[in-house]
Amino acid sequence: MFKKIRVVLVALILLGLLATALFYGALTISLPTLSGNTVSSVISKPTLLRRDELGTAIVHAENRLDASYALGYAHGQDRFFQMDLLRRNAAGELAELFGAAALPLDEKVRFHQLRKRSQKMFAAFPEQQKEMLSVYAKGVNDALAHASFPTFEYLLTQSKRKPWKPEDSLLVVYSMYLDLQGPSIERDLVYHAIQQTFGANTLAFLTQASEFQAALDGSRLPLKKVSIPELDSTFLKTAMVTSIEKNAEVGSNNWAVSGALTRNGKAMLSDDMHLMLSTPVIWYRAQLNIINNEKQTQVTGVSLPGVPAIVVGSNNKVAWGFTNSYVDTADWIKLSDKDKTALDAESIPLPDGEKTFYVEVSHFGPVRRIDNEKYALTWVGYQDYAINLNLMNLEWADSVSEALATSKNIGIPAQNMVVADSSGDIAWQITGAVPDRRKPSDVPVSSSRFDDAWLQQARDLPSRVNPKDQRIWTANSRAVSASQHRRFGDGGYALGARSEQIKARLFEKDVFDIDDFYQIQLDNEALFLTRWKGFLLGVLKTDPDLFSEDIKEIEGWQGCACADSVGYSLVKRYRDALIDRIFAPIESQLAAQNLSLALIERQLEPALWQLVKTQADSWKPLSAANWNVFFTTAYIDMRAQLMVDMTGHETGSLKALRWGDVNRLQVQHPFSQQIPVLSNLLNMPDVEGFGDRFMPAVQGKHFGASQRLIVQPGDEVNGVLTLPGGQSGHPLSPFYRSGFGEYASQDSTPFLPGSVLHQIEFIPTSP
Repeated sequence: MFKKIRVVLVALILLGLLATALFYGALTISLPTLSGNTVSSVISKPTLLRRDELGTAIVHAENRLDASYALGYAHGQDRFFQMDLLRRNAAGELAELFGAAALPLDEKVRFHQLRKRSQKMFAAFPEQQKEMLSVYAKGVNDALAHASFPTFEYLLTQSKRKPWKPEDSLLVVYSMYLDLQGPSIERDLVYHAIQQTFGANTLAFLTQASEFQAALDGSRLPLKKVSIPELDSTFLKTAMVTSIEKNAEVGSNNWAVSGALTRNGKAMLSDDMHLMLSTPVIWYRAQLNIINNEKQTQVTGVSLPGVPAIVVGSNNKVAWGFTNSYVDTADWIKLSDKDKTALDAESIPLPDGEKTFYVEVSHFGPVRRIDNEKYALTWVGYQDYAINLNLMNLEWADSVSEALATSKNIGIPAQNMVVADSSGDIAWQITGAVPDRRKPSDVPVSSSRFDDAWLQQARDLPSRVNPKDQRIWTANSRAVSASQHRRFGDGGYALGARSEQIKARLFEKDVFDIDDFYQIQLDNEALFLTRWKGFLLGVLKTDPDLFSEDIKEIEGWQGCACADSVGYSLVKRYRDALIDRIFAPIESQLAAQNLSLALIERQLEPALWQLVKTQADSWKPLSAANWNVFFTTAYIDMRAQLMVDMTGHETGSLKALRWGDVNRLQVQHPFSQQIPVLSNLLNMPDVEGFGDRFMPAVQGKHFGASQRLIVQPGDEVNGVLTLPGGQSGHPLSPFYRSGFGEYASQDSTPFLPGSVLHQIEFIPTSP
């Protein structure tokens, strides 16, 4: 009997080893070939694709089309599955890979009909841009054709790679639209629901201007005294406390100082874009060395796999960076009985068939029904000017003034573009697709008030050039002037606390170097939460014996989102708990309409602070005898839940609540949760939390700076470009984790590529 069991166990072990060997064997033969020669019928001149020790794609070409081919080839070798996910995400075609479980995601995105829009948009592109995308697609597909074996993602999903189409690059840009503007689209519906259910006074109370403001011109929105509205007890009785999602600070930091504040007289630019972090990272290091009409340029920075452009970088004369601008780029239109609608059929592919999904459409955009009323979405993403390749014009700009002139009609999600040049000049400009309509609205407007100027891109984009204080900063809060704010609207600005902190750091010195800028990027001082620390201490000191350990940790919190700080965890999570409990009556009503305060959560600070300080009777939760009892109970419940999350038990040492553990950074592959056995192979090592919201060093568990760039045009050799992961999406590639260690330890990697390790030469088939 035991002999048979031993034989079975040995057989199982051998089968497991064989399966492992086969899996690693498949992984090994799917590694791309990084050195050699190949021919291409697309390029016109011999072209080189080199890679350094980080895997940076270094392209040498005699024209921009050939460079696009080589960059497409590099993207296809290193990142094709990521590109595939991006196009499928925007097109609503994930279910074809992942089955029916992905249908809800696909149906949500199909509302926008972005596959159809990208095809129509590409057909109307100028011939030169069509050719650019076609040549890029050919590079991607040639890389696939030269791969001996598909990567493991296609083996695991039992699916086939589909060729890259030129219009797929537009879907990749649409994926960025969905990331950067998608959550804001429903914001007007949240405002409308609050106004309809709770009244205009409550909406005004919840959306009042914040004291945290850092517009570039110093203008401030008036801080009107907003009375706390009475909250009907019916809403208190039906309230269910749920966790309101605390949205990450999507959009980023960037700033610049002019040459007057640097030692070499060249302007200095910093840019760190905040996005969800996964493996592989979204950006891809690249350098393009191009000759165009006898003019040479070298462009270094990060590209977005799926698109042939350098998104953020420097051409040795001008450097540019972006943050999400959050000007208002969407309106909901309330349709009348006279407004005609129709149903469009959308076919969603599945592994074994397809599902038909119907979208109701109107002249104004796709339609959503709410309480038997029809509302159409008019969004900048639907307009003809939403996407183009004009961003690539920055590659040839020689000065700040040229960069501003060439970026008036760039087709990307509206951004705060900050530029700096080698002569010492700096500037900021709202750049990207911004509608020309004149009266943005925070609530739906009737179809009779629709502004046809939606069809044109705004030309009066705000800008600021060489300010007297020699400094420019943006961080997703309002950067435009108060008067421009009325013109361009509020698309969900971030609270201005982060912008204020960056501004303050920039006025602490009169001369800056690269390390000074890097320290600002890593600034995790908890200035915003300081008053909440004081408030919580006041609550706990009503019973100093019961909360003696808590008080000690909070008083010694270090004033930062530091890894060792228990006090920071307690203060941060306490504020979150108050939001969930105090605003539960409103969240419960919104949830019934599939809406949430999460879409405006970062605007709630003024109302929240006003409520805890004034303790209005009508807002006190019914479960508490008075506000003091509520504040104490909310803390006890929050701490118990946090302890359960971290240890599995409600009680224990508070040392288990170190911020570094509570907010531990986990950069994971999308497949690792579904296949845990692969997690060690696919995921980056976990890193202690360092940073949070409302401070320059933005970091969550799966969110943070997707790159850290600092550069002076003309002095790129001393620049910094650090990414939270490597170039390749292949887990056995030496470039899979390259650079992550420096990112995790708050160290840096160089901006410019290093020594060349690999080279592919592309030879044209005809002279």
